[in-house]
Amino acid sequence: MRLELRVCQHCLEGDDGHGGEQKSQLLQDMVSCAEVIQEHKDALDLEAVHIRRVRDDEQGKPEALPVVAATIQNDQIVLNDTQLVAEGEDGNMLLYANPDDILTVLAGNVDEISKVAPGDVSVELSSIGAEIVSEAGLGADPEKQPDV
Repeated sequence: MRLELRVCQHCLEGDDGHGGEQKSQLLQDMVSCAEVIQEHKDALDLEAVHIRRVRDDEQGKPEALPVVAATIQNDQIVLNDTQLVAEGEDGNMLLYANPDDILTVLAGNVDEISKVAPGDVSVELSSIGAEIVSEAGLGADPEKQPDV
């Protein structure tokens, strides 16, 4: 199985006009999760994990997995610059274009790694990322405090 995360470089850096601070934090959370997965890919039996930072002049261009998501905006086709592509052992590809779904899938993989890898395998998420992951039933519930 192979994974490829593609994120907009400008949004990741928080450039004005590219989605704002919340989007930047969410993309940073995605990249942080993908980096942990990349580092521990053997724990999940992954063949490869690619992280692609896409620039304006190459929107949606894949690094390794030849799948690109598109949407229609103002009667024009626009390539999604943020997406997660997963290729299974059978060659089937799954494409996630919704940022919440992307983070949930990546965080789920980090959660699985933490169950089998020695030591602390975790990612410190932004408040918006932690909320998304919590709503998906992954990780600690920020509303619950430990009993003292």
